[in-house]
Amino acid sequence: MKTNPPSRNASYRQLGLALLVGILLGVSFPKPGLSWLAWIAPGWLLWLAGAYGGRNALRIGFYGGLGFNLTALHWLLFIPIPLNAILGWLSVSCILALFMSAWCWGCWRILTGLTGNHSTDSIETLARVSIARRLLWFTVCATFWVTTEMIIARLFTGFPWNLLGVSQFEFIPLIQISSFTSVYGVSFVVAWISVSLVFTGMLLWKKRLQTRAAFQQIAVPVSVLLVLLGFGFAKMNRTSPPDKVLSLALIQPSFPQPLIWDPNEKTNRFNGLLELSRRALASKPDILVWPETSLPDFFTRHNAIAIQEITAMAKAHNVWMVLGANDTRVRETNGVREVDLFNSAFLVNPAGELANRYHKRRLVMFGEYMPMRDWFPFLKQFRGSGGGLTPGVRDVPFELGAQRAKAAVLICFEDVFPHFARLSVSAETDFLLNLTNDGWFGQGSAQWQHAAIAVFRAVENGIPLVRCTNNGLTCWVDSNGRMHEVYFDGSQDVHQAGFKFARLPLKTEAKRQLTFYTRLGDLFGWSCVVFTAMLLALFGFRKPAAR
Repeated sequence: MKTNPPSRNASYRQLGLALLVGILLGVSFPKPGLSWLAWIAPGWLLWLAGAYGGRNALRIGFYGGLGFNLTALHWLLFIPIPLNAILGWLSVSCILALFMSAWCWGCWRILTGLTGNHSTDSIETLARVSIARRLLWFTVCATFWVTTEMIIARLFTGFPWNLLGVSQFEFIPLIQISSFTSVYGVSFVVAWISVSLVFTGMLLWKKRLQTRAAFQQIAVPVSVLLVLLGFGFAKMNRTSPPDKVLSLALIQPSFPQPLIWDPNEKTNRFNGLLELSRRALASKPDILVWPETSLPDFFTRHNAIAIQEITAMAKAHNVWMVLGANDTRVRETNGVREVDLFNSAFLVNPAGELANRYHKRRLVMFGEYMPMRDWFPFLKQFRGSGGGLTPGVRDVPFELGAQRAKAAVLICFEDVFPHFARLSVSAETDFLLNLTNDGWFGQGSAQWQHAAIAVFRAVENGIPLVRCTNNGLTCWVDSNGRMHEVYFDGSQDVHQAGFKFARLPLKTEAKRQLTFYTRLGDLFGWSCVVFTAMLLALFGFRKPAAR
């Protein structure tokens, strides 16, 4: 009797299902933010990969990662340069999918090493080992997940966008562990629970596990989760009354990106900023904040009219101002005159004087700088496309307001890096201040995702974070990760033009304590990397024993 080869048809079905699982993981992030799906999707994808093993695990993992990133990063298609938008969306999604592919392959590979069983059916393999060994493997899978995120955050300057733990940004008690582990600890818990639930469920479904044993197997990760939630609630209840309050007016002009690029609109843009600022200043805030590159031209050169208006406003209202603009520096190298361009934040005091400036240090590859331009000078011709910015070299805290509060300034993309943001925080830092322009990506989920990521910087460092953006999401985040002033009054729109007020609770320096994460950094994350590397060295590339 002739039969059809099942492997090819099954492979197509599995790849399609893997793509679907990836899409479900993508929608667990904002928007729509169905965060409960993040507790299921990773384990489900790993089960699909394990059913075939080997190279098929790589393929299934890649398709799952592709579905996830194409869904979660669809806002890249809103970049107002269509060809660049499509190429960027596809290339970034494919590159990031490789990490999920490696995770699926690596977890399965380590399982065969831990059990000594080289069956292509992961459920059958797990059914033959003890509960203790299964629990060990579940933990290894979560550790491996954190390892991939640590690499993503650093490789080729890093792109730690939508790490698994970020999907839980509204699960406030759970994310309190970020003050010890950064967002990676939340990713670990979600991945651990996901793998444990899915594989325990599959063993029950295939009748390879008794109900009592299943409860015993799931009891460990669930118990740890309950302990972590208890810690989170206790930490939130320890919040003490503020010693002082800082009032900030945050201007959100909501300029579309094509309008920002139009030189004929510079005057209209500047006048729009001034009008919103005058209305906000009627409430007499301590500080007035404009978002990233909000000033239509350079602040300190070639822009005398803007400087005059800003100086007059600061003096008239006795207000401190923080504003985003480009800056330049002229230097000579071997007798050749060169001009460095910076994406900068400026601090103006109530006397209208420039008190300080900060140059963005973490630039976006290709968007703000061209890699290897010093080795290949012809690349400098792409400066006009946005690839010619120079990175700043040092952190510059802003001391501002009558309270002399100290802010650690982060510009746009800088707040997505946990290990970078913590280096800007000291015992003297009162809050983090992020200036952002996400207008490149229209009006959609990019703004929500960026804000969700920023939530973790506040919890990790135990201080509030203020976000002033071009077109969303302007808000402030308290030290426990709760977002405030998300919507405008009487509206559910986060993208409209307007202004918001942040009344920031601050503590005296004597009462501030650096968090474990601020002091010691990614101790948890690097421990996961080392543990995973050891397991891969032992089991990852060992050939199955001959039978």
